[in-house]
Amino acid sequence: MPAAAQHRRTRNTRLVRTLAAACTGAAVLALPLIGATGASAATTAAPAVATTPAGYPDNLDGWIRESLAIMAEKNIPGTYNGIHRNIIRESSGNPSAINLWDSNAAKGIPSKGLLQVIDPTFNAYHVAGTSFDIYDPVANITAACNYAADRYGSIDNVFGAY
Repeated sequence: MPAAAQHRRTRNTRLVRTLAAACTGAAVLALPLIGATGASAATTAAPAVATTPAGYPDNLDGWIRESLAIMAEKNIPGTYNGIHRNIIRESSGNPSAINLWDSNAAKGIPSKGLLQVIDPTFNAYHVAGTSFDIYDPVANITAACNYAADRYGSIDNVFGAY
């Protein structure tokens, strides 16, 4: 390309770019300081996490942990992994799950909740201090683990429908 056709930066253009970069950097450093002292400074609060009445997260992890705490008080054996494995197999973690097609359902007593417990079993193995609602995740887990402990020694020993 001929020399006459090449674009040359003028000294003024270079100076303007340098000043713009310096001012931008200064503004980036100053804005947090200015904004934090103003009356309109926004406060950012962590999003509220839903918890159970006992203070555990209101999700599968929290329900299992709360059940394990109750089970420890009542000397009911079981581990997080054993409970989690059985929940995933039985209900995929859905506390509202109900089985309307198996032999129990055909007799009018469908399996319900996270660990697919039937009403008579839930009532017989209900653990004091938990809800009497079979769909309550903590009550369902704890009663099912109490039943599994009585029948199989622990929920950890259950590897299929029980």
